[in-house]
Amino acid sequence: MKNNNYGINRQYKDKLFKFIFGNPDHKEWTLSLYNAINNTNYDNPQDIILTTIENVIYMGMKNDVSFLLDETLSFYEQQSTYNPNMPIRYLIYIGMSYSGYIENNDVSLFTSKTQKLPTPKCICFYNGPEDEPDNITLKLSDSFEHMDADVEVTVHMININNGRNKNLLDACKPLREYAIFIDKTRAYQLQGKSFEDAVGMSIDALPADSVLKSFLLSNKAEVTNMCITEYNAERQMELLRREEQRYGREEGRVEGRAEGRTEGRLSLLFEDVRDGIRTPEQAAIKAGMSLEDFNKAYMDYKV
Repeated sequence: MKNNNYGINRQYKDKLFKFIFGNPDHKEWTLSLYNAINNTNYDNPQDIILTTIENVIYMGMKNDVSFLLDETLSFYEQQSTYNPNMPIRYLIYIGMSYSGYIENNDVSLFTSKTQKLPTPKCICFYNGPEDEPDNITLKLSDSFEHMDADVEVTVHMININNGRNKNLLDACKPLREYAIFIDKTRAYQLQGKSFEDAVGMSIDALPADSVLKSFLLSNKAEVTNMCITEYNAERQMELLRREEQRYGREEGRVEGRAEGRTEGRLSLLFEDVRDGIRTPEQAAIKAGMSLEDFNKAYMDYKV
């Protein structure tokens, strides 16, 4: 009998989306996606300079794909759940990316001349199970307590589930096949198939002329483990949201909301420890708890 109770394999911590569209060996897929998004017709994949932030995890967040092409700095993220806080995440990614750009290109910020920077373009590709609109515009200003803010970040969330935004998916064959693969893997799992079987069957279901099929087949182990990682992370966040909603419904008061937020933050710290992002000592300090109390709570959480 196959065991479906998988843990997260840290060796395959990147997302499948990044594995495909942030792959330096297949920049033609990244270029196809860029052309489809921007209605352009660039034809040299080597013009793309990948700027994805590697080996950096900040507050549990990791950049998916970013790259420079024709003075445009594109940030592409994939999400399987609707997240209105994506502009906050992009603000962090943009700051880190421009910091690197300024350093690498010897841009001086201490002159009387305005320094030109590549234009940022922020896209979030949604492929979760919920029936979200085809397109949603998310703004950083919606997160501010006051509306007269001097900083803004706009993120365009695009639903790429199979059958949605058809013109975009038709214009980018790798994206369409990625959407089909995710859709079929999810469907096979709902039928009770294991992850290994669902992934294998989904790859087999891709057409013979698929641009991704041979790539996915040759990297099947990595693909399977990335899907497992994404599924477990998605499920944990869903459980966390449900728990916070339950606390919110029960309290109806400021004190209760604070308690719900505390529970939520503690759960995220438990996940950080489980995934190796923080040590128990670091998480305990962050939670304002003694190491002994944190470890006890963590063991209760695992049970």
